[in-house]
Amino acid sequence: MNSRLMCVLSLMLSALLLAGTPVAHAAQADSPGVSWHELSPEQQKLLAKFESRWADLPLARQQSLAKGSKRWLNMPPEQRQQAKQRFQRWQSLDVEQRREMRRMFNQFKKLPPEEQARIRDNFRRFKDLPPEQRQQLRKQFQQLTPEQRKRLKERLRRQQ
Repeated sequence: MNSRLMCVLSLMLSALLLAGTPVAHAAQADSPGVSWHELSPEQQKLLAKFESRWADLPLARQQSLAKGSKRWLNMPPEQRQQAKQRFQRWQSLDVEQRREMRRMFNQFKKLPPEEQARIRDNFRRFKDLPPEQRQQLRKQFQQLTPEQRKRLKERLRRQQ
């Protein structure tokens, strides 16, 4: 895996950990939308660019934006800063990189919950390592052949 792909994977998993929950599900067909006036003044300020077309947004999109703005407002400043940085990195990706990241995310979501939990746990442990050690592990992984990477992944799965 090249360092760019590792960065993309890191972004994806960071977003998962930040959210703490699965990606927002589509709204049920019978679910009511969120009225603009139901939003707090702080949420309205965050979502101001949507105000003129709020009523025309799909119900699931309204609910997703309302939930996301509420989560944003409850984040401590340092967590907001991290989220902003991750979003800026996402925006800097080209179309193909974003497509690959979405593909990997969808592949992750298809895994059994136990496997997802194992991956999240491994990612947390990796993030807890000192930066120098993370960089050393990345470098070692990048130097492996595809077959060596496959064997390593299988061995690590068996150890879990």
